Amino acid sequence: MEILYEDNHLLVVYKEAGILAQADGSDKLDILTLGKAYLKDKYNKPGNVYLGLVHRLDLNTEGIMVLAKTSKAAKRLSLAIKDNLFTKEYLAVVEGVVTTGILENYLYKNEKEKKSYIRNDGKLARLEYNSLFNKKIDNNMTTICKIKLETGRFHQIRAQFANINHPLYGDKKYGSRNISRHCVLQAYKLIFKHPVTNEEMVFIRIDNDNYFKGVKDNL
Repeated sequence: MEILYEDNHLLVVYKEAGILAQADGSDKLDILTLGKAYLKDKYNKPGNVYLGLVHRLDLNTEGIMVLAKTSKAAKRLSLAIKDNLFTKEYLAVVEGVVTTGILENYLYKNEKEKKSYIRNDGKLARLEYNSLFNKKIDNNMTTICKIKLETGRFHQIRAQFANINHPLYGDKKYGSRNISRHCVLQAYKLIFKHPVTNEEMVFIRIDNDNYFKGVKDNL
């Protein structure tokens, strides 16, 4: 677990793909448990360690997460997220060629299938996206996109791009026929107000692997 920032109230980390945000009963690693173990070891704390999960990233999404070290910080961060006061930007590899646009739909989460569908009885989901560049992956044309979320719905990016016939590369759950060997969705930028000092906190971290090689030169 990579630590990006820590103070008395916050722990900001970079979650790798394949790690859960929170334990789900399986044997997979999760960020919350790793964070608690880190604090317990670093500060030699006996007993249980408090660490609040205020937002999540999917198992196969990597990127920046902020965790709360106090209940007061957790409450304030959760309210800020509810009021859309967090700026979240992602990098994604989508199938085909796209340019720039806005996606606005109503998303319904099917709890049984763990999947979101475009439905009129769902919750409003809105995002903006910009094409950074195109590249061929295994002879398939793709677009590297920068995405700014205006809402934070379950599988929002995956479902909305699949709805316009440009699913994330390798995202079989949402219609991709390609095989992904790496993460194709990164939460690379997070901006929010510190829950205690009210200072603006800006975090940027890009994992410059094969799929996202060259992104830094195009942002």
